[in-house]
Amino acid sequence: MKLLIFAVGDKLPAWAETAVAEYVKRMPREARIEIVAIRPEKRSGQSTERIKTLEAGRILEKLPSGACLVALDEHGKELGTRELADSLEGWLHSGRDTALVIGGADGLDPGILKRAELTLSLSRLTLPHALARVLLVEQLYRAWTVLANHPYHRD
Repeated sequence: MKLLIFAVGDKLPAWAETAVAEYVKRMPREARIEIVAIRPEKRSGQSTERIKTLEAGRILEKLPSGACLVALDEHGKELGTRELADSLEGWLHSGRDTALVIGGADGLDPGILKRAELTLSLSRLTLPHALARVLLVEQLYRAWTVLANHPYHRD
């Protein structure tokens, strides 16, 4: 079982790459994280709907068959750490790969949101893409530490 983070955007600042790599490295073998970079669509006068549709096509091309799709969206469900740990436990026990999708500058296509088994919000705040990616991997690590009774997380 893998946790796949599909992230529309191909260039992160060095600080974000370093932080993401650190949390990815900390994850155990049974819950390893892979980052799947999705090339963002060039704006060049296209409508935001068209951009999101093209980016969705790139996401779906790379999505493993049978994977649990979790869309990250500001209007999604907000979970606490223990609730995320419960979700992670369910994903681990399902045996399926889980793909967590971070959209591009314009968000995710409605087709991706409809297809998602869960729509999750990291915050009601609007986050820059790099920070959202770092926050997501840190929270997945934190959720795993809760499940493992590791002292990283404190209530």
